[in-house]
Amino acid sequence: MGRGSEVTTADDCMTPEYKAAITSLLFQLADDDFLYAYRGSEWLGLAPHIEEDVASSSISQDSMGHAAMFYQLLEDVGVGRADDLAHLRPAYDRKNSILIERVNGEGYYMETPKYDWAYQVARSYFYTQAKKVKIDALCASSYKPVAEVAVKVRMELYYHRLHWETWFKQLMSSTDVAKSKMNAAITLVMDDFGDLFSFGNEQQAIENHALIGSEEDLKKQWIANVGPVFGALQMAVPKIPDHPVKNGRNGEHTTDLDEALLTLAEVYKLDPVAVW
Repeated sequence: MGRGSEVTTADDCMTPEYKAAITSLLFQLADDDFLYAYRGSEWLGLAPHIEEDVASSSISQDSMGHAAMFYQLLEDVGVGRADDLAHLRPAYDRKNSILIERVNGEGYYMETPKYDWAYQVARSYFYTQAKKVKIDALCASSYKPVAEVAVKVRMELYYHRLHWETWFKQLMSSTDVAKSKMNAAITLVMDDFGDLFSFGNEQQAIENHALIGSEEDLKKQWIANVGPVFGALQMAVPKIPDHPVKNGRNGEHTTDLDEALLTLAEVYKLDPVAVW
């Protein structure tokens, strides 16, 4: 039975259904930020200029911190150690969106990467706008611990969204070459956007327990938030796919995620009991 607007804390006795719902949602939030931060970190030393190198690195660091807070909430409800949940779970157990796991472009960071900055800008802008919508909704969550974390995240997220919105508007108002690259990047991003607002198999439980807004409400809010930017650029807001080709919320992923997890877990696996 749903709890509606009733507030629950980590110390309260949860029903199995409620715990399953909050666990699934927290994994989605944590895994999204974990992979987003990693993909952002791969731009270290490769961003267009040194100021951007510092700014985007800071955003990646903040995002990893947000992931850590969500993993800690999972530890608090007894799912496992936060560090283990972040580093040791296989790809099929991950709940991040397909969009977030995609590579930045051709090549590898330590070799000869040919990354696509237009894709980084489009993905980051659309993702941070989506994250803002979710964080705003989480501030009113029936689960008090996640609502408290959301308030903290929202303060930093304001600057992340502003940063990527500025880049987005500048490139879309720039040269024909820049516009062409950005339009191609938008197409790639939207191809993978179908599961970003999905709650996967736990949709009904997550929505019934008022843990966050409904999938449809979040989509509508995202469209409303990006609408003025696209309107100023005389562009139509891209359509969110009705049905994702793959749904990362249900453990459906690409080989890009397997490769990312190998790198992310490499050092941690050397001594999992160490304090990192």
